[in-house]
Amino acid sequence: MRKFGDFSDEHTCYKTAEIAILPVPYDGTSTWIKGADKGPEALLNASYNLEFYDIETQTEVFERGIATLDPVVEASSPEAMSREVERRMEQILDDGKFPVLIGGEHSVSIGAFRAMARRYPNISFLQLDAHSDMRDEYEGSSHNHACVMARAKELTSNITQVGIRSSAREEQHNIDPKRTFYAHQIANDATWMERVSAQLSDEVYITIDLDVLDPAYLPSTGTPEPGGLSYREVLNLLRRVIREHKVVGLDVVELCPNPHAKASDFLAAKLVYQFLSELYASRE
Repeated sequence: MRKFGDFSDEHTCYKTAEIAILPVPYDGTSTWIKGADKGPEALLNASYNLEFYDIETQTEVFERGIATLDPVVEASSPEAMSREVERRMEQILDDGKFPVLIGGEHSVSIGAFRAMARRYPNISFLQLDAHSDMRDEYEGSSHNHACVMARAKELTSNITQVGIRSSAREEQHNIDPKRTFYAHQIANDATWMERVSAQLSDEVYITIDLDVLDPAYLPSTGTPEPGGLSYREVLNLLRRVIREHKVVGLDVVELCPNPHAKASDFLAAKLVYQFLSELYASRE
């Protein structure tokens, strides 16, 4: 598996890098279109076509060092995979790196949530997603991709959900309407980003299921839903949260690549790079 970005060895060395990319090519519980296990490789391949200079921040964040780690290959069960992700994320945090997990289906985030909550007791989880993912269990597993935010809720009540437009009746007891920004509600609400940011604690972990984007922007995902956010809306929200809070980690999941249409792969890679550009520009 390739590293993130066609950068020199000097800028991809783990020892000196400030940023660590952890690929988790897992697709054990997806329930419609299979292929999210190919998402990390597709994102990394697309990242070789990025321009290093970010126009909006006028920076080259790769100079901070972006190291790509060996992928998590534990796939015997979603529970075992989650434990390994948790262990690997804890090591990244111990080493003082900013963690970026790339999936894989959304169940890969569970281990990351647990590692982050242990490190930051007052953490908020900001979920950008088409689906609420609040089932207690699904298809016999509590670690199914449809249960990921229910597992997060076991760690903290500080969960804000954005872009939701698909949910099941059995999830409703887990969903806090005051902390849920449904896609149809924010479509004509000029203040929604301000209100999202106001709910978050000082330290924020962001989990981005790429199906938060409308399929017109990103069709290559396992469970596409119409009526989603634009790329610019997602980026503007991330910029606001970065500037108003301490973002302590990120995951980007559910890229299900189509070998005949590479635009979604590039969007995912660009989103990671622009996020990092904004994050480190704000620190300066």
